[in-house]
Amino acid sequence: METKKELVITRTYNAPRVLVYKAWTVADALAEWWGPKGSTIIIKKLDFRSGGIFHYGMAFPNGAVMWGIFAYREILEPAYISFINSFSDEEGNAIRSPYHQAWPLEILTEVTLEEHDGKTTLTVKARPINATDEEMDMYAANIPQMGGGFKGTFDKLEEYLAKS
Repeated sequence: METKKELVITRTYNAPRVLVYKAWTVADALAEWWGPKGSTIIIKKLDFRSGGIFHYGMAFPNGAVMWGIFAYREILEPAYISFINSFSDEEGNAIRSPYHQAWPLEILTEVTLEEHDGKTTLTVKARPINATDEEMDMYAANIPQMGGGFKGTFDKLEEYLAKS
């Protein structure tokens, strides 16, 4: 279900919850599946704990690198992870989007994992926080595009889980 200003993605994987959870929590795993198809993930730092960070770069075939950071808020193993996601510079400082200044600086992302009969349903909810009305509107206008982009990322997660 999508609300006007919240991205919601639900997908079921043929893998136990503990394996899907591990894919979100281990640097080598994240490097294999996080990010859009065609990108290579550079892990600068992964400190997976409440108060920790995941600082990464997405390197693209054209040589461009886009940096991002997760600031972990709450972790309930193996069922729930919340973090604030932002674009960043190479040093890990949150920065404005390189694409549009009206993009929200901070996106609260919540990942929920539920297991039924050996399969895991992943639900990701993401919404701006501390955002202006203009930033909220910009985010809402891009929800369909973001859903399409995450499809490629979560396809990569499915491939990773199938071989793990």
